[in-house]
Amino acid sequence: MIESKSVFRFVGFVIISGIGGFLLSLTGLSIGWMIGTLLTATLLSIFYPKLLQVSAPHKQKGLPKIWLHVGQLILGIELGRKMNSSVLYIFGENWLTIIVMLILSIVFALLSGFIVWKYTNLDMLTGFFATAPGGLSSIPSIAEEVGANTGIVSIVQTMRIFLVVLTIPVVLSMSFVNHTSSVASHPVPTATPPFEAQQMLWTVVFILIAWLGYYLGKFLKFPAPWLLGSMVSVAAVKSFGSIIIGHDLIFWWPHVLMILSQVFIGASIGSRFHKNMFSGLKRTLVVSLLGTIGLIISMFTCSYIVSLLTGISFITSALAFAPGGIAEMTTTAIVLDADSTFVVAVQVLRIIAVCIILPPLFRWLNYWEMKKGAYTHESA
Repeated sequence: MIESKSVFRFVGFVIISGIGGFLLSLTGLSIGWMIGTLLTATLLSIFYPKLLQVSAPHKQKGLPKIWLHVGQLILGIELGRKMNSSVLYIFGENWLTIIVMLILSIVFALLSGFIVWKYTNLDMLTGFFATAPGGLSSIPSIAEEVGANTGIVSIVQTMRIFLVVLTIPVVLSMSFVNHTSSVASHPVPTATPPFEAQQMLWTVVFILIAWLGYYLGKFLKFPAPWLLGSMVSVAAVKSFGSIIIGHDLIFWWPHVLMILSQVFIGASIGSRFHKNMFSGLKRTLVVSLLGTIGLIISMFTCSYIVSLLTGISFITSALAFAPGGIAEMTTTAIVLDADSTFVVAVQVLRIIAVCIILPPLFRWLNYWEMKKGAYTHESA
């Protein structure tokens, strides 16, 4: 009985959050579904009405992850069915610029972490991991392994993603969506094919392929395996299947599914916020907020330079280098008609680079700081 009530609360929470997304979408803001849902879910979580209580107050963890996973699965299938050769073409033409920008994004994140560490009472490891742009699903788990404060890392990471998702899509949607386009030489068809029974059958097949792709992504330790595993598996089967059959495999995939994806992802992020998260962390949150704002400004500047040097649209470049989550940025790319496959490719490269490079670097910096402190203590 209790479990049944929880399910109704979860569903009610998502529906009311989705209504907020619907209302914001009426303004004409193309990413309104996700932003409105995110804001509504955040308000519901912070003010915490008993009717929509998603868990006990002292165990608040937000919606069950299945909601986020379903949203990522839908998004992964959407990306897989739109996969084309534009990513390889762009990397081949501009690989040096992209690598330099990835390195710069990591450097800016390190600078932000240094500021958080120096101007708060956090230890070095916690300060650096809290600002590392590696994703909410991967960075806290790595931070726990090396002894950082996982709770604070999760809070600051959540706040950063919230701020990035709330600001970057809105700015891009309002300022640039009508003035730029994706990679013009490699357009992606967006028309929904007419419904047929055969297409419905292929839809079921590709959903199963995407679900199996999750297990493949999990086995290969992909970041966000529900998104990347499903995307890679659908893209591979669709490409090779089309070659074998001799024509494109078309399956029924209406636009309303992308709206559901935005609602599920937005509600899942917003549900992670609650009042207790911010108690006793005023100084840390203020410094982290300022650091995130600086990171966003530097990202916009670098993305503009990349768009000038490479010819990649500013929207695509900004979303590719944005210090947000893979699912959030790729959802925004699809809605704003940017090159979503390029965005997800660069986001994945950034997260892989962050997860490989930063943890050993943080350990070395922490060891150096402890050794320096011990030396100073002995000298005194």
